[in-house]
Amino acid sequence: MSFKYVNGGITAAKGYKASGIHCGIRKNRSKKDLALVVSEIPAAAAAVYTQNLVKGAPCVVTEQHLKDDSARAIICNSGIANTCAADGIQKANEMCRITAEALGIDQSDVLVASTGVIGPSIDLAPIERGLPRLVKSLSVGGHSDAAEAIMTTDTVKKEYALEFNIGGKTCTIGGMAKGSGMIAPNMATMLCFISTDAAVEPKLLKSALAETVEDTFNMLSVDGDTSTNDMVILLANGAAGNPAISEKNGDYSVFAAALRELCEKFCQMLAADGEGATKLLKCRVAGAASKEDAKKIAKAVIGSLLVKAAMFGADANWGRVLCAIGYSGAKVSAGGVRVAFCSAAGRVFVCENGAGVSFCEDTAKKVLSEKEIVIEIGLSDGGGEATAWGCDLTYDYVRINGDYRS
Repeated sequence: MSFKYVNGGITAAKGYKASGIHCGIRKNRSKKDLALVVSEIPAAAAAVYTQNLVKGAPCVVTEQHLKDDSARAIICNSGIANTCAADGIQKANEMCRITAEALGIDQSDVLVASTGVIGPSIDLAPIERGLPRLVKSLSVGGHSDAAEAIMTTDTVKKEYALEFNIGGKTCTIGGMAKGSGMIAPNMATMLCFISTDAAVEPKLLKSALAETVEDTFNMLSVDGDTSTNDMVILLANGAAGNPAISEKNGDYSVFAAALRELCEKFCQMLAADGEGATKLLKCRVAGAASKEDAKKIAKAVIGSLLVKAAMFGADANWGRVLCAIGYSGAKVSAGGVRVAFCSAAGRVFVCENGAGVSFCEDTAKKVLSEKEIVIEIGLSDGGGEATAWGCDLTYDYVRINGDYRS
């Protein structure tokens, strides 16, 4: 299925505005630290949260506010995670309250997210002072400022949008994401906010998001650490005027495919911008005993520190891939494993029938020196397939995380 890619990120869909400012949460005045996304009309809403048992207060409050499956606004700060703070729930609720008052909407229609250092209590004074300016700055063109304001150690903004057709109506879905470290399979400190002008009933919106996250963000890893604040929020305000999607029919399939395309793009952006990363890694598995087994293998390979280090050094150490396959927990016939490394520089087969094959080390070095590398794994156990995304492990990852709080 093909889609038309468009500009605009979180505000590409009809009926959305966004803004981002520096309000003073972060000491560096050149870094924006407060973002706001607003739907001009009530929107159906769904969310997926971190699987970490230590959850950030914003996740708890947002989940409470989504009990009615609707929302109008998302407020998000960077710099402080509002996690493991004694007053965290109170502060998250207060962020919603002051945002609602500034917008003239119900507090329960505001969803809240935070990202940054875990532990400190968040000071609401700069947020309260900044909200009038944040609200005044709301515009269709404010998507870029909003995408910048949710960044922490990210080096680039992550925005994307595309168009699709439902019931003769052109619909748009777009969003913004942040995440560079503390990203592991099973949500990935990752935040993603998505908006669409398609009309989708809440039950179907939840289903599409859950299914998509399972095959995208749950297959993403940078460092194996599952964040406390991970959250994906999806808003659907129906402004495109399509017949509301109320069952899993052809229209649902089109919407779900568009959502998956968007989330796969974000996975690649997040992995490529992993802390200290120089290469985007993809692991594609085919021929597994089941889809679940394929997922286990892809996750194990993409999360292996030894594989990640080898990719950084452009070293075709395929034995590390076999090792990860073996401890993945999947059912695998070791004698039927095939491995190839691929990139824009070509493809090199390094393993056939579970054993090494002769290959040119110089060619392999060229293949693995590219910015994007695919680890292809073929098995002989069935029809299960899966893809996982990750990055190489570099010296800079340690440098970045050695002084994160400063």
